[in-house]
Amino acid sequence: MMREDYELALTADARLVMLKALQAQTDGRLNEVILERELDRFGHRRSRQWVRTQILKLEELGAVTKVEAGTVMVAAITRLGLAHCERREIVDGVARPSPEFLTRSRSGFSPASTRRQRRCR
Repeated sequence: MMREDYELALTADARLVMLKALQAQTDGRLNEVILERELDRFGHRRSRQWVRTQILKLEELGAVTKVEAGTVMVAAITRLGLAHCERREIVDGVARPSPEFLTRSRSGFSPASTRRQRRCR
């Protein structure tokens, strides 16, 4: 039972990594090869077939759409996938993203404004 829970948690985290990688793209798309590399970078060493299976599952959940480009699968993030990454919606089977680091945001402080102030000095 604990092993199954652990595998589910790893899979949910890997799906979040995939969505965040897609979100970071200007056009919101990446192919399975690049997604596999991105997962590996975050400690999820999985096969290409496993990545393809997760793309299909994310499509089933409505978080991505997929197209085949020859023999390669390409995933594109949907509005629901974006909303999940922004913590506006919840997609079951995908880990919740951590809240963004915005301390004292009510008083106008944010990491971006701090960077601007440091450069101006």
